[in-house]
Amino acid sequence: MADNLRQKTVSGLAWSFIDNLANQGITFLVGIILARLITPDDYGMIGVILIFIALFNSIVDSGFSNALIRKKEATNLDYNTIFFVNLGVSLILYVLLFVFSPYVGIFFHQSKLDILLKVTGVIVILNAFTIIQRTILVKAIDFKTQAKASLISSILSGAGGIAAAVAGWGVWSLVLQQILRQFLYTLVLWISAHWRPSFQFSFSSLKDLFGFGWKIALSGIITTLWRELYQIVIGRYYSIASLGQYTRAKQFSDGVTYGLLTVIQRVSFPSLSAIQDEKERLKSVIRRINKTTMYVMAPVLIGLAACSKTLLEVLIGSQWGDAAEYLQIICLGMIFSPLRILDENVLQVKKDSSMVLILNIVGKAFAVVPIILGIMYNIKIMLIASAVISVFILTPLTIIFSTKKYLNYGVMDHVKDLGKIFTISIIMGCIVYALQLLPIPTIVILTLQILSGVLFYIVASKLLKVDAYDDTKEICLSYLKHIKKHIKNKKQF
Repeated sequence: MADNLRQKTVSGLAWSFIDNLANQGITFLVGIILARLITPDDYGMIGVILIFIALFNSIVDSGFSNALIRKKEATNLDYNTIFFVNLGVSLILYVLLFVFSPYVGIFFHQSKLDILLKVTGVIVILNAFTIIQRTILVKAIDFKTQAKASLISSILSGAGGIAAAVAGWGVWSLVLQQILRQFLYTLVLWISAHWRPSFQFSFSSLKDLFGFGWKIALSGIITTLWRELYQIVIGRYYSIASLGQYTRAKQFSDGVTYGLLTVIQRVSFPSLSAIQDEKERLKSVIRRINKTTMYVMAPVLIGLAACSKTLLEVLIGSQWGDAAEYLQIICLGMIFSPLRILDENVLQVKKDSSMVLILNIVGKAFAVVPIILGIMYNIKIMLIASAVISVFILTPLTIIFSTKKYLNYGVMDHVKDLGKIFTISIIMGCIVYALQLLPIPTIVILTLQILSGVLFYIVASKLLKVDAYDDTKEICLSYLKHIKKHIKNKKQF
């Protein structure tokens, strides 16, 4: 059973990585092209739109997907009940968005936002059609189907967005890309997946799932709202171009890191749920996932912060200079995000959704400080304050009230496990940052930064005998063997 769980988890990690590589990676590459064709003002308007899409999608899900994953014996009645709830909520939210979109345009001093929001809002309805399909696949740790759907939708929507931008559609090219991607993803998922809704509904099922899910839902809604609040502040108190710069920086950080963070969340939760009653095994698995995850994420985030200036100048041009500075701060503030995701997963598998909600409320109370500083001073001070709170306050609190409480795995245990990883990551970051001072072409500097950073990190890992290096290597080799076996079987067929 242990080997089967490990095999399914490794396979899930691999396919989930492909899924996010398609969904975020291709979108990231398309964004690089679009950034050269579209102005910061256009990116600012799409940034406002994405605030509402992210918030409404979080409300539509309402924590039910996590509740269904957590429930060991979820029935078809459960799935049908939640499907119709999700769809009903999405329709209500779209009507509200349609009615109040003119006031959003007035608030942000951009009248064009009225029609943009009305059109883009259909994404919320389309997303409601995929939630149960994705939940069933996640519960089975089957990410292959989702990866295929993401690959097809991301490529085709990206091509459509670029074609529209070349044709001079401006911000509408971004709207087209967003709608087309969600529509194609929904279509492919429904064609590929086996589940179909039937007219069943149970208030007792809804009550049971809502009992666990509502706290997770409220926590997610609060998190989403406060994450997007920075964009609200920037869009309201600064120029729409400034919001465009911030949105571009956020898209860069998400494009590089969000996929990995989503992989951690989606794969670790069902895997941990399967061993929720085995304390020592759960602790061992958490420690191993922590080390392996941070072995990848720490150098990625620190390295991205170190080379952000040269990276953005080479990829999208010098007109995005402010975005490069924002990107540095955002990456450093996200450095412990994977740990918080994993630790909150422990709370969820232990049915302590109340603590998830409490931690999020406390976190948002602290987050008031950066918002006030952003209104009073400038965007950089707001982002710096947010990063400091995230690293030095929210992360320790999450550890104390999750893994420390349930697994006796506290802050100092985390430090011991991750000390070598962060030491070599920080040294690597200093080397990469120093290289930008060389009096040579920017493209050459960026190449040297990437090559030297990767080489130093691998060599230092071997010399210091970082055990996460071996685990990461094992996962990669297992995945390569899986691909070779899959190709071989196809050839034989």
